[in-house]
Amino acid sequence: MTVSATSSSTATTSSTSSSSASSRTSLSSTDFLKLLVSELQNQDPLNATSVTDFINQMTSYANFTEQQSTNSSMSSLAGSFSSLVTLNSVNYIGHTVEAKTDTAVLSNGSATFGYSLSSAASNVSVAIKDSSGNTVWTGTGTGNKGANTITWNGADSSGNQLSDGGQYTISVTATDTAGNSVLNYTTITGTVTGIDTSTSTPTLTVGGVPVSASNIIGVTS
Repeated sequence: MTVSATSSSTATTSSTSSSSASSRTSLSSTDFLKLLVSELQNQDPLNATSVTDFINQMTSYANFTEQQSTNSSMSSLAGSFSSLVTLNSVNYIGHTVEAKTDTAVLSNGSATFGYSLSSAASNVSVAIKDSSGNTVWTGTGTGNKGANTITWNGADSSGNQLSDGGQYTISVTATDTAGNSVLNYTTITGTVTGIDTSTSTPTLTVGGVPVSASNIIGVTS
């Protein structure tokens, strides 16, 4: 939008508007109206704003105001949704859940993982890595279509029992007879003992491991 100017008062108005606009990151509906009024007051009588241009400007104002209202409504909706997600996440505390993740804590000398296959696999190889990324154990797993479970006894490939409390990550490679991957995802099952709502997506503590609430796929008890 262009504001016509023919007098010193126009320059003052433009300067004030520029200063005001620079002090804020966005225009309010009041600012928009002031600009339109300023244009009407300071336009050249011999070259007045055409009706078409003025209608276009008023349409822009209407759209601007509507967009502000929509943005406000969306922000309110997002806040309500976040509160609802947090409330629902709290309900998980104390329950045993199954969650999509690849990390578990070694407890009482063992760690149990799950994995899902889209179809039967002819070959399933499993690797367990420690928190530093070092492979501590390798083996094979079942290749049934759907859910499969593997329990690691906490011993490394040399037979040394590792200490409880460490976090270990499973890596599963599952292929069919044609060599195509049939792995969907890996899981763990554990009791939810806490919740962290400091981010937009609440994080649950499942068996000592942080898991996004959106990755919970089942409640077993």
